Amino acid sequence: MTQTSDVLIIGSGAAGLTAALNLAQHYKVTVLAKGKLNEGSTAWAQGGIAAVLEAGDTFESHIEDTMIAGAGLNNRETVEMVVENAPAAIERLMKLGVPFNTEGNELHLTREGGHSHRRIVHVDDATGWAVQEALLRAAHANPNIALVPDQVVIDLATSRHEERYSGAGNVWGVYAWDKAEGRVRLFTARATVLATGGAGRTYLFSTAPRGATGDGIAMAWRAGCRISNMEMMQFHPTCLYNLEVKNFLITEAVRGEGGHLLLPPDAEEEAGHRFMPDFDPRAELAPRDIVARAIDHEIKRLGLDYVHLDIAHKGPEFVKHHFPTIHARLLDLDIDMTKEPIPVVPAQHYTCGGVVVDRHGRTDLPNLYAAGEVTQSGLHGANRLASNSLLECFVFGEAAANHIHAHWGDFTPPPAIRPWDESRVTDSDEEVVIKQNWTEIRRFMWNYVGIVRTTKRLERAAHRIKMLGDEIADYYGHFRVTPDLIELRNLHQAADLIVKSALHRHESRGLHYTLDYPDTLDVAVDTVLVP
Repeated sequence: MTQTSDVLIIGSGAAGLTAALNLAQHYKVTVLAKGKLNEGSTAWAQGGIAAVLEAGDTFESHIEDTMIAGAGLNNRETVEMVVENAPAAIERLMKLGVPFNTEGNELHLTREGGHSHRRIVHVDDATGWAVQEALLRAAHANPNIALVPDQVVIDLATSRHEERYSGAGNVWGVYAWDKAEGRVRLFTARATVLATGGAGRTYLFSTAPRGATGDGIAMAWRAGCRISNMEMMQFHPTCLYNLEVKNFLITEAVRGEGGHLLLPPDAEEEAGHRFMPDFDPRAELAPRDIVARAIDHEIKRLGLDYVHLDIAHKGPEFVKHHFPTIHARLLDLDIDMTKEPIPVVPAQHYTCGGVVVDRHGRTDLPNLYAAGEVTQSGLHGANRLASNSLLECFVFGEAAANHIHAHWGDFTPPPAIRPWDESRVTDSDEEVVIKQNWTEIRRFMWNYVGIVRTTKRLERAAHRIKMLGDEIADYYGHFRVTPDLIELRNLHQAADLIVKSALHRHESRGLHYTLDYPDTLDVAVDTVLVP
């Protein structure tokens, strides 16, 4: 029941597969996916990847745009590393066969909010899907990579799970629920890389896929890793407002290519007003936190359900050429974006905080690395700049792989690890508890820990988290694990870390805006939680 490899990677998205492809030149690598291999956040990314490729653009400009968007909370050395490695990352993706859009012999570059230049390479409006497919093709073709879908990871296997406890605090792999076999499997390795994505599904409305329940963050915390800046939850300004389709993102590039945010007919005498210039001189091209708060303000001020995003003035051919995927999806919902505006609302979009890592992707625990949205690397600060997310996956996936290879002599084979103990638990006929708790967490997180916060709302959320924690712990301790229970446990832990972090920050900075502390302090300091 134990499978051993040289390196174990949890997550089959951009960060995990980048690490795997680099490591597989020298080692046997196992990649675990929670569901299907292409179901993570990478495949959902629409906009593109930021890189300095245009004449007149500079690394310094991209660095400054990232620092400004991140409200000074970024680590400048990390930002420099990622930005300066971006062009090489794009070149490697092209060699893997990613069909980036071109104009003549040059890459077509679009512009998004917060960027001072056109620097977003893209594949129409479905960049993530193209990147995911290219990485998976390469991984499938590599004999040193084993791709294992449908593994819901429960916890990290650490020194405390050793048959003979060494006390060293090492990470030796993971315990995972195998959906097909209906049992817990143990995967061990000399080095483990967390690439599990973010915690978007802690919120009622999110553009994140169903599996984004903060698994890696929660597991790392329970194992002893520091977690940082979890209060910095990015809300994408423009998610489609539809009562049946609740997580369809309208890419940033719609605004980057000239889309306007307007008040809808329900605003009565203000209907049709382009309101973003009232909030920021950059209008629709302001960073996401500013645009999301502006939309939230107008919705609450006028009692609206949504606002309008209109790009019809650019003409049908322009719209269909630049946004074919969005255009086709909206037509299925009887919305023709070439002729009419799109109803949009903000929704949770990206987790800017996470597991603390250094510039090599190292966590606090020996043998454990992390890359991508699961981490707080210092790149995003208090607000992620558009299209820096996939970029972080490529740069840190490779950085982690390079460090593992350079220090391979320091990694020892895993010792004997105790198998998962199923004897003390039984099946439950009360799984309705899981659904109820899941729904309750997501709803109070949306209402109390959303775009605009107050101390009282955060305290109410903390009170509910404590109450649910006792219930979830009791359930977890007495019944067999299931995928839903595993996710609920992690979802609850992620929500607790978000609220604790938000209560700790007594200022408004970037994505954390609180009415009780509206000013920004002179010095930017990370919120770091220690187990």
